[in-house]
Amino acid sequence: MITTEIGHTTQDTITVRGRDLAKDLMGNIDFVDGLVLCAFNRLPSLAEKNVLNAILVIGLDHGLTPSAIVARLTYLGAPEALNGAVAAGLLGAGTRFLGTTERAAKQFLEYSDRMDASQSEDEREAVALELIARRLERKETLYGYGHPIHKQVDPRVARLRQIVKDNGFYGKNWMLADAVGAALMARPKPLSTNASAAMGATIADMKLHPTMGVALMLVGRCAGLIAHVVEEQENPIGQEIWDLVLSQDERNELPERPER
Repeated sequence: MITTEIGHTTQDTITVRGRDLAKDLMGNIDFVDGLVLCAFNRLPSLAEKNVLNAILVIGLDHGLTPSAIVARLTYLGAPEALNGAVAAGLLGAGTRFLGTTERAAKQFLEYSDRMDASQSEDEREAVALELIARRLERKETLYGYGHPIHKQVDPRVARLRQIVKDNGFYGKNWMLADAVGAALMARPKPLSTNASAAMGATIADMKLHPTMGVALMLVGRCAGLIAHVVEEQENPIGQEIWDLVLSQDERNELPERPER
């Protein structure tokens, strides 16, 4: 018999991780509790909840990013399927958008065992410079640094760092992330630390698997994409986006759009 430890359903009950969904969970836990319970078969500490909530909020929305645009365009083509539009937006998570938190966490974990709170700034800088040099040498992306808009300061970084410190999770990976950031800002062409580095370091210092980086971003962004589809229903811009990539001749050859 094929089963799962996460949950099961009978005629009278729904059970999640051994707890009755209706009697034990509904009204007694919040969504982050439920997320951790489902994933790890335990409830989070208050400190964990505070940090995970902050990460989920960071992931909510960043404007008309590729994921938001593709969700709106998918809804334009299939307005009967909100789920398809949201799924299309989530499928774009990868090495440039949404998925970079996981990769930043893995990047720090390669070197963070060499970091220690007792080290001097020079010693931390040496580790950071080696990380930078090795990734450049291997022609690997340096995840978590540089931003097309937040060129000097990403406002999310300082805030998440403070939340992490307040809740006792500032550790070796954050030390490394900060040391790398300082080294990159000192270069002739500086690169700022972005939210992916901050979240990746946080995931690593919380001792969560790096894949939780992309997982949390997908959960947060799911809510943001729903918001984009709701706005598309009320104030559509998908057609305008599509029209931008069509020539006048192509538009003339297309059949008239049906009324919706």
